[in-house]
Amino acid sequence: MNTDATQQVTPATGWWTEAVIYQIYPRSFADSNGDGIGDLPGITARLGHLAELGVDAVWLSPFYPSPQADAGYDVADYRDVDPLFGTLADADAMIARAKELGLRVIVDLVPNHTSSAHRWFRAAVAAAPGSPERQRYVFRDGKGPQGAEPPNDWQSVFGGPAWTRLPDGQWYLHLFDTGQPDLNWDNPEVRTEFLDVLRFWLDRGVDGFRVDVAHGLIKQADLADWQEPQEILSGNEVDKPRPPMWDQDGVHEIYREWRRLLDSYDGERILVAEAWVEPAERLARYVRPDEMHQAFNFEYLLAAWTAPAQYAVITRSLEATDSVGAPTTWVLSNHDVVRHASRLGLPISGGRPNGIGIGDPQPDAALGLRRARAASLLMLALPGSAYLYQGEELGLPEHTTLPDEARQDPTWERSGHTQRGRDGCRVPIPWEADAPSYGFGPTDASWLPQPPSWAEYALDRQRAVPGSTYELYRTALRLRREHGLARGPLRWLASGDEVSTFTNGDLTVLTNFGAAPVPLPAGAEVLVASAPLDGDSVGTDVTVWYRA
Repeated sequence: MNTDATQQVTPATGWWTEAVIYQIYPRSFADSNGDGIGDLPGITARLGHLAELGVDAVWLSPFYPSPQADAGYDVADYRDVDPLFGTLADADAMIARAKELGLRVIVDLVPNHTSSAHRWFRAAVAAAPGSPERQRYVFRDGKGPQGAEPPNDWQSVFGGPAWTRLPDGQWYLHLFDTGQPDLNWDNPEVRTEFLDVLRFWLDRGVDGFRVDVAHGLIKQADLADWQEPQEILSGNEVDKPRPPMWDQDGVHEIYREWRRLLDSYDGERILVAEAWVEPAERLARYVRPDEMHQAFNFEYLLAAWTAPAQYAVITRSLEATDSVGAPTTWVLSNHDVVRHASRLGLPISGGRPNGIGIGDPQPDAALGLRRARAASLLMLALPGSAYLYQGEELGLPEHTTLPDEARQDPTWERSGHTQRGRDGCRVPIPWEADAPSYGFGPTDASWLPQPPSWAEYALDRQRAVPGSTYELYRTALRLRREHGLARGPLRWLASGDEVSTFTNGDLTVLTNFGAAPVPLPAGAEVLVASAPLDGDSVGTDVTVWYRA
């Protein structure tokens, strides 16, 4: 396919090009039975909140049977529900209730690796080297005397070697936890299996799949050593060598086959790539017209909170996706990164932390929330689709004082306690300030402890309260829909070192990143602002939508 930006590309149409999609982390959304772990019946009971908020769809992180070595991203059975979360009947009921409320449902698919408890891997361990069972995964003989050294120098994203040796001497690859062996996507049996998994959930009525580690399925054939630090983000320039484990061109053939399958179903089913790929031109390859529908824009998530950085990433992202006719998909938080209400309260010059804990530099909570509200209002004014992470509509910060003994993310142990990991953004969210577990469940049980400060963020403290973060999100989502902001086009009026201003449809969007107040034009009609204005002046770290 020719993807040259000079070619005329017809923009995609469909519900996903304008959708706001809400991520549910099932174990932390709502607990129906009081065991401290969120579940599908709990989600079903709380879906009305999302309809009231004004989102278009939900994406659920994995709820499949799993040993939970990586919070469900180690899948033991792709066609069932873990008893922790309920049953297949509960999944059907949840999908049905979502449809009643006008919400579409996207489920997680984890194709890069299975759990070590998956029947395929158990069979591979029991079989001999070179057997068909082992060819479903990436097994290799080791290097050095008696093959005692790993086949190459690759490291796990979670820390430590990416290879584990079996008693018979062979090694298997796991780019993540030892309990997550990588599949061999050069094996036709693997490809056939996942087409069948897609059909299983499509037939149950799901509207699409968020594809975990979408850029990792194909490895460079020679499994060459990689001298650089291992990160899930490919972080490459267009003309530089790509890491041998990420963003290999062969992944696109897989997604073209998946797209043909989804297109054979009615109802506009979609594929969403979790592809930590830079630059934007490489990411755009995943959303060409015959591949995926959306790809998370992690370059945007990682961009510094400055006017030049925001202008650069927004412009580059729109140009790249426009060149293939796809929508840009904006995101500020998810279950893998520090919540943006805390991340933006850290010094702008700092790196992206892998978790924040006791003893780490602590974010400025007030500054972080002020910037987070401004960033969210800026994001929701951009053309394309947007993703929200559960709790961000409440202004929820990272839990930065989580006791180390409570941590469950494998990153904590595998990094030798040098990376706090992702538990702080996964703490069960607060619904009712004065209820047990803040309304998360009927008891005080909570699989990760909730901080006492979270009572003030509870939904019942914010609903119908003017100026609350929840009402800010509701207003922004309503105006976004009424003014067709998802359709664009965006036109920059100004973007200097301290202020950015653009028009989208009949609205003007101004964000003040600088220290000095910025006056609005005479006669400007303000529709929504991320913080109170001082007369007609926009203060520091404030976004405003207005009509001239």
